[in-house]
Amino acid sequence: MVTVRPAVAWTGEAIEIIDQTLLPTEERVIRLRTVDDVVDAIQRLAVRGAPAIGVAGALGVLLTGGDRAAAERIAAARPTAVNLRWAVERVLASEDWTAEALAILAEDVEACRAIGAHGRAELAGASRILTVCNAGRLATAGIGTALAVVYAKAEAGERVEVFACETRPLLQGARLTAWELADAGIPVTVLPDGAAPALLARGAIDAVIVGCDRVAANGDVANKIGTYALAIAAHHHGVPFYVAGPRSTLDAATPTGAEIEIEQRDGGEVRAIAGLDVTTAVWNPAFDVTPAALITGLITDAGVLRAPFGPAIAGVL
Repeated sequence: MVTVRPAVAWTGEAIEIIDQTLLPTEERVIRLRTVDDVVDAIQRLAVRGAPAIGVAGALGVLLTGGDRAAAERIAAARPTAVNLRWAVERVLASEDWTAEALAILAEDVEACRAIGAHGRAELAGASRILTVCNAGRLATAGIGTALAVVYAKAEAGERVEVFACETRPLLQGARLTAWELADAGIPVTVLPDGAAPALLARGAIDAVIVGCDRVAANGDVANKIGTYALAIAAHHHGVPFYVAGPRSTLDAATPTGAEIEIEQRDGGEVRAIAGLDVTTAVWNPAFDVTPAALITGLITDAGVLRAPFGPAIAGVL
């Protein structure tokens, strides 16, 4: 696997990120030097992915000058991914903010490695992987969550190819997943979101693996919009459906998916693509919730968790 620039890094005075709004046309590294910079980058998805925004949030606390109200602005920048508030509050509770923030970054790198190893063992016989959105190195401080499994298989010399749903409306699958996999030399095919069930029906997929932004205590999962539809289609066609994420994404304080706040994005994201009039009504949820009953297993840094997910999740937290 090629050596690549991390999606989130700390220079000692600023946060360095790859501006993901410009990919794949341009790979530009920008520096976030103020709280406003951090909040803006998280909200406009210049940095995105639950683990990555958690790391960015933790490092962002170091730019607050001790202002806890400013830290709260960072924690509230996006509501669905549990990692963001978890990371900010963990740094605030520490006596050494810098050490804690850097520990969160290092832990994410190691969690990604462990997820890849556990996922590779779990999916030893799977070579054709379907995914949605981007849960790779651009979404974490390490090699990713769902795509960590792909990278681990490739690094071990196993045959693997990925089918990436476009992920409307912002095309994180087509723009980001396809870009980073091609950069790593891993075969990738992009397909329209609506084509995924037909691909599953043809028997062309061995397993579906997605990332996660929050996992409720009962195993319900919030992830990028379109995940729920994939889970239903996979279940119907008897294809295993896995969710990959670090333990920091497991939220024991939220009983079920019904209690997860779903971020509503600006309708302009949809109108711009379709050329719609600005007065056209748009419903643009960033995430949906997949019921635990549709999930084969949760691939975490602590191992693969299986139903009943409630006790399994409690056992690793």
